[in-house]
Amino acid sequence: MAKPILKRYRYIKGHLRPLYRKHLRCSSIHFGHGNYSLYINRVRKEVVPKRGISSHTVDIMNILINDIFERVATEACQRMNLRKRCTLTSEDIQKAVYMLMPKKLAKLAVTFGSKAVHRFIHS
Repeated sequence: MAKPILKRYRYIKGHLRPLYRKHLRCSSIHFGHGNYSLYINRVRKEVVPKRGISSHTVDIMNILINDIFERVATEACQRMNLRKRCTLTSEDIQKAVYMLMPKKLAKLAVTFGSKAVHRFIHS
């Protein structure tokens, strides 16, 4: 006697989906990195409120943000070790940003980062 067809499927969000089908998208969540999709959508709504963004594009933005974060953290850690210190300071991070990014972009990044930290501390 053949098994019922429904046993080969699982019930997810009102849809029948095969058990063997895996997600084709590669998400940064599985690699232990941060997921910035919520923040990407918030910024997008501020910039262009009437437009949307695909989930694949959000995944690409996640990968880009995680890559830049990792590069800045590595460079800042190297600067900290060169100074023979045990504490990572904001100066180390700012110097790492200036070393890794183009001049205008680095200046904007440091300015916005300083403003964000100032708002966080004083709120």
